[in-house]
Amino acid sequence: MEKKDSVRKITTKKTASTRKTASSITAGISIPPEMIPKELRERIAKADKKEIISETYPYREKMSSKEYEREKKLLQIELLKAQRWVSKSGQRLLLLFEGRDAAGKGGTIKRFMEHLNPRGARVVALSKPSELERGQWYFQRYIAHLPTAGEMVFFDRSWYNRAVVEPVMGFCSEQEHSRFLREVAPIENMLVENDFYLFKFWFSVSREEQLRRFLSRADDKLKQWKLSPVDITSLGKWDEYSEAKKAMFMSTDTKVAPWTVIRSDDKKRARLNTMRYVLNHLPYPKKDKRVLGIADPKIVGPKEQIYSDNNW
Repeated sequence: MEKKDSVRKITTKKTASTRKTASSITAGISIPPEMIPKELRERIAKADKKEIISETYPYREKMSSKEYEREKKLLQIELLKAQRWVSKSGQRLLLLFEGRDAAGKGGTIKRFMEHLNPRGARVVALSKPSELERGQWYFQRYIAHLPTAGEMVFFDRSWYNRAVVEPVMGFCSEQEHSRFLREVAPIENMLVENDFYLFKFWFSVSREEQLRRFLSRADDKLKQWKLSPVDITSLGKWDEYSEAKKAMFMSTDTKVAPWTVIRSDDKKRARLNTMRYVLNHLPYPKKDKRVLGIADPKIVGPKEQIYSDNNW
């Protein structure tokens, strides 16, 4: 009897725990209707899944999955060649992925990492700073994660949090923001002078596509972890993010460490062209130029090339 009672108690405890977990997962995240203009809501609702909503994007439909998977596999083979070169020659590869929320940064990093040897490649996605880190020099916690010889490191957001997210959301002072914009270029110059391969990517998503992705996350219980209160608040700060981005480009888009803009309304095109761009800029042996081709200039390039009328 004691054994049965014990089993019953354990089962009851687990069931209660499971219900609690399920409840926390299924707790819906709602986006206030007033944060999304009615016109945009209607356009998103009417759009086909494969349709590009933004009128400024250079393609009207998303890339087919069949074509994407074929090209991705070939590019990932090239990435493995590049990783072997990085490892054997002791190179240090540092890639920064920045952009608005839901711009496709994390998904692109995931496809880079998909078949790489994890011993020589890692992702850095830091949470908010601890009490100790808040008392440190701003760059200190990021420098601790820089690649060593023979390593590739992907930053899913980086020290550029202080350029856009923090000032827009009120997480830093104007003085801290200004100081960052003054200090970052000399630091990046030192990295390049010390033989780091530094790539800085800004993933540019249209307002229409960002809203569509937010709504998809809110409706999908398996993706709701991607949607935070900060993300929802950012919906009402589109113009503020744009102004902060412009200030960042003005101060940090240098000849030594330039920004490369990726148009990411079509995630598949964004991922493939980011891979192509990186691989074309690395001098690894046995490069298959037929596979690489050139990155699509309508999708990837400097800000002056991607944004019309210098409206970057």
